[in-house]
Amino acid sequence: MMVIISYDVSTASTGGTKRLRQVAKACEAHAQRVQNSVFEADLDYSAFLKLKAELVRIIDEKTDSLRFYYLGNHWKRRVEHIGAKKGYDPEGPIII
Repeated sequence: MMVIISYDVSTASTGGTKRLRQVAKACEAHAQRVQNSVFEADLDYSAFLKLKAELVRIIDEKTDSLRFYYLGNHWKRRVEHIGAKKGYDPEGPIII
């Protein structure tokens, strides 16, 4: 299932910068960055729940926020991209 993950981590507090790096690193391990704090993840439900639990553990719910947009399996007709930074096809070939 395709999920959009966005976050806003406050760097005004002491541990904010560290939390920001941890959230970004966790997202990068499981998803594709499409904007500075927005990721697209094409995961099975179990993998998504693990990622979500990790992110919730990292953030400070009093100052930070996470948003999850569930696009499901038929996500292609729900995503429109206009402008720079061409999109990618997570179901397409991966070149390393």
